[in-house]
Amino acid sequence: MTAAQADLQIDRPRVADGAALWRIARDSKVLDLNSSYSYLLWCRDFAATSAVARDERGEPVGFVTGYVRPDRPDTLLVWQVAVDEAYRGRRLAAALLDGLAARTVAERGLTTLETTISPDNTASQRLFTSFAERHGARLEREVLFDTGLFPDGPHEPEVLYRIGPLPAGAC
Repeated sequence: MTAAQADLQIDRPRVADGAALWRIARDSKVLDLNSSYSYLLWCRDFAATSAVARDERGEPVGFVTGYVRPDRPDTLLVWQVAVDEAYRGRRLAAALLDGLAARTVAERGLTTLETTISPDNTASQRLFTSFAERHGARLEREVLFDTGLFPDGPHEPEVLYRIGPLPAGAC
């Protein structure tokens, strides 16, 4: 953790964090916002594969949500990454991602990390590209969901980023 992150704690989300995660996602103005209910469920059912950053008062200021793919139990799919605007520019998203990867590699033996990113989300592209570089892992990209698959209006394609193998103990 850097000096700018020293006053923050990274751990697993709790159900009580769901409302704050929803607010952070909403305020990002970049993420596809899910229902508030889904963030509560995420904090309950996927806490082991998610991470939250807390300020000195214990309030969530950033998060990464993820899950283990049922058909690929060695793969963590990162669903969303968001940092409260007041905490951006501290490399907090990278610290959250590194921490979650280290924890899931150690606890579950995961070897691969996946996420999807739309072409206009350059911040996420940089985050995951630099993650792969930091960990000496290969990065593959391919369109997972093309524009025509989204039923709710114009939506950019979602590009799958597959990063791995993740070195054991190196995350």
